[in-house]
Amino acid sequence: MLRFLTAGESHGQSLVVIIEGLPAGLDITVEEIQAEMARRRLGYGRGPRQRFEVDDLILIGGVRHGRTLGSPVAIEIKNTEWFRSDRWHAEMSPAPGSTESPLTQVRPGHADLAGMQKYGFVDARDILERASARETAARVAAGAVAKKLLSSLGVSVLSHVIQMGAARVGADGPRPHPSDLASVDASEVRCFDAAASDAMIAEVKAAAKAGDSLGGVAEVLAYGVPVGLGSHVHWDRKIDAALAQAVMSIQAVKGVEIGDGFEVAGRRGSEAHDAIYTDPETGAYRRRTSLAGGVEGGISTGEVLVVRAAMKPLATLNVPTLETVDTATGESAVSFKERTDVTAVPAMGVVAETMVALVLAREAQRKFGGDSMAEFTRNAMSFRDGL
Repeated sequence: MLRFLTAGESHGQSLVVIIEGLPAGLDITVEEIQAEMARRRLGYGRGPRQRFEVDDLILIGGVRHGRTLGSPVAIEIKNTEWFRSDRWHAEMSPAPGSTESPLTQVRPGHADLAGMQKYGFVDARDILERASARETAARVAAGAVAKKLLSSLGVSVLSHVIQMGAARVGADGPRPHPSDLASVDASEVRCFDAAASDAMIAEVKAAAKAGDSLGGVAEVLAYGVPVGLGSHVHWDRKIDAALAQAVMSIQAVKGVEIGDGFEVAGRRGSEAHDAIYTDPETGAYRRRTSLAGGVEGGISTGEVLVVRAAMKPLATLNVPTLETVDTATGESAVSFKERTDVTAVPAMGVVAETMVALVLAREAQRKFGGDSMAEFTRNAMSFRDGL
């Protein structure tokens, strides 16, 4: 079964991801992974660090001649800013665990204080270096491989931003299809609705002028998902539960919704469910709407999968105003400032795609099995033919 593990810190030498459970024979190249990772750097409101933190990627195991071997795949993402990073080198003092200038003005809304208390650290950088969203670069690398695996089943995963601050796509706004991905990525805020996109950019400009940050919502759509991924039999086998956990694990995400979950909570049952009918052309069972987001009873229905992620405004501000304390003195202080973005919602959407793809790939492996791509796709085709 597919699983992955990341290691590395924001200003460290590199990030590493190991992906286990991939079948042998999956075609994958460095260029394909880099193309996916470049999408994580998109979005109006990103800070200058995006020009410096280049993703220099190396496949260091599990792939030979452009195809997986069935063994764990290891990917290293070097940090080209490593040699100029005073944030990291300043900590390389002779005494183990000591820091010449510890960071003690902790940021509200970040892992700084809780992490220091949990692990017994006196320097917030011991926590924030790993808690940083820079870690998601390794996830996106893993997600690029998961997407390639899913593509063999005809599954496509994409995202678009539906809210930025107070600006939001209307309830009847357009929903992109896989063929629209280039158009979504071409938008400065990765929004498929032109009018809403302009309003979102205005929100970002206003927040930037005030030295503030901005949150929002991204919607992830998965087309071509097979029927039967996940299960109703145990709490940890339900695919909507797995998706919620995976997406909620993204830094600064504070809410996850499957389909129209929060909206239908205020409706009566007669208006809250997806009617089922038989497609006259294919004979397949279909749903007329997507209120349930392509999941019923913890099992994928074969309809488009819809997952939304709500991201809070970033905790580091360009004009620090958040009240905090200095943990070295206990005195009141203002949270510190370092390079940051006004918003990272467009990038978060790409990371959410990654997490959705990784869950779908894992559940597809669980459902169809196979040590090779030929066996994996053959099993999936046999299941679909039997429906």
